[in-house]
Formats: sequence, C-alpha cells, structure tokens
Amino acid sequence: MAGLDGVINKIEPPKPIDEDLYELEPELKRQVKSTPGSLLEVLDALEVDNEYLLRGGVFTTDLIETWIDYKRVKEFDQVALRPHPWEFYLYHDI
Repeated sequence: MAGLDGVINKIEPPKPIDEDLYELEPELKRQVKSTPGSLLEVLDALEVDNEYLLRGGVFTTDLIETWIDYKRVKEFDQVALRPHPWEFYLYHDI
C-alpha cells in the first residue's frame, strides 16, 4: 500500500548515495533522510499517517489502531521493561 501511495502521489525516491554515509560531511549528512530509529517511532509515525492503508478497504481504522496498541503493549513495553542483551553483556560482571 505504501508503494501504491508513492505511485498515486508521484513521490520520487531520492537518488542513491554511493558514499560511506558515516564519512559524509556534516552538511551533506543533514540532507540524508533516515528511517525511524525505534519501534516506538515507527508506531508514532503510523498513528499520524495511515490514510494510505485505508484506500480500497484493505485495512480498517479499527484494525490499524488495534495493531498499533498491540505492538506497544506486547512488544515495545515488554522490551522496554527488560535489559537488552547488549546491556547485560556490558554490565553483568559489575
């Protein structure tokens, strides 16, 4: 549905960057859009922008809201309550 939304709205994807993104100059780095950094950011973005999923009756508002709520409660909240494996690795012997 997101791909169809891009076609319908004539959204041009950005040009590919054939350079090491970590080595870019700061002014160029600011121009590079990035994806959300966490599940919470993804869910927040989906909550704000989901009209494209409603086109053609593919998804319902109720389904989208239920899915977002489920992801927040069953995944994000559960992961946030526990140490990440990397945290355990870093601090387990202190």
